[in-house]
Amino acid sequence: MNIVVDAMGGDFAPREIVLGAVRAHRELGIEVSLIGDENIIVKELKALSAEDVTVEHAPEIIGMHESPAVAVRRKRNSSIVKAVELMKGGKAQAMVSAGSTGAVMAASLLYLGRIKSIGRPAIATLLPNRTRCTLLLDAGANSDCSPKHLLQFGIMGSLYSKLILGVENPAVGLLNIGEEETKGNELTLGTYPLLKASNVNFIGNVEGRDVFSGVADVIVCDGFVGNVVLKTGEGLAATLMGAIKEEVAKSMRARLGAILTIPVLKEIKRKMDYSEYGGAPLLGVNGITIIAHGSSNSTAIKHAIRMARDSAEKDIVSAIHSGVADTAGREVNYGNA
Repeated sequence: MNIVVDAMGGDFAPREIVLGAVRAHRELGIEVSLIGDENIIVKELKALSAEDVTVEHAPEIIGMHESPAVAVRRKRNSSIVKAVELMKGGKAQAMVSAGSTGAVMAASLLYLGRIKSIGRPAIATLLPNRTRCTLLLDAGANSDCSPKHLLQFGIMGSLYSKLILGVENPAVGLLNIGEEETKGNELTLGTYPLLKASNVNFIGNVEGRDVFSGVADVIVCDGFVGNVVLKTGEGLAATLMGAIKEEVAKSMRARLGAILTIPVLKEIKRKMDYSEYGGAPLLGVNGITIIAHGSSNSTAIKHAIRMARDSAEKDIVSAIHSGVADTAGREVNYGNA
């Protein structure tokens, strides 16, 4: 099995990306191929004494501020496009990129296409909760969705949670403004009966306060709402950690107290740290694409590569195809979805 890694994408590329790939290769025994400017990558590998890692040359880079659709078509020799092409050609079983999310999505859709019966792919992001983690989807791939799309997000999220995260019977919740079945907008009101009639373990509506509580293993919403939830969570975590540091620095008593709580604070930071979760799978495309955070360090990249390997080994693409086909075969009434 070979995982292709975009070495040129991300705020700390190529150094942290290359280091993360080397760590995945050495610590986890995963075969990786780094793709990007060969001269730059080889230099980084030599510094790490890791010349045994395969390098694929791709001289072009898609910038974060370029139009994804335009860049993917014009820059056929970019690291993102070449990575997807390696997957399509069977030379790699999965890809990881911390580059432009839009470009990764566009290239995956253009060259891999969607899984049959899937209306739209979804970005599935892991969020920490009190006990383990919650899978939120969609986290930004689709601003506008139909109830049918959200039903499929629930099916894909449930399958991923079960096969990759090891949750036996994932609880699936629909993100809404109230727990009652009659609450919500047109989208959530139309989605509720579809999820209720499906074969997922649907527990009903969940509210914003439930996102980090652990009440649901999978939370479904459209990409606009999901991305706001994701960015709000990131901002809140950063603000809280910053506030704690400021308060601790104000007095000697606070500093002495902080020393006693260092183990607890470190554990909380670890649970909130996105690098421990790796990346976000783009579920619904006909291949395994892992989108890593733009600020990924080597630890995040290592875990993203592990996530890619696990997804390939468990054949999540076939599982999603079968799961959605099963729901369609049960003649779920989509109504006006």
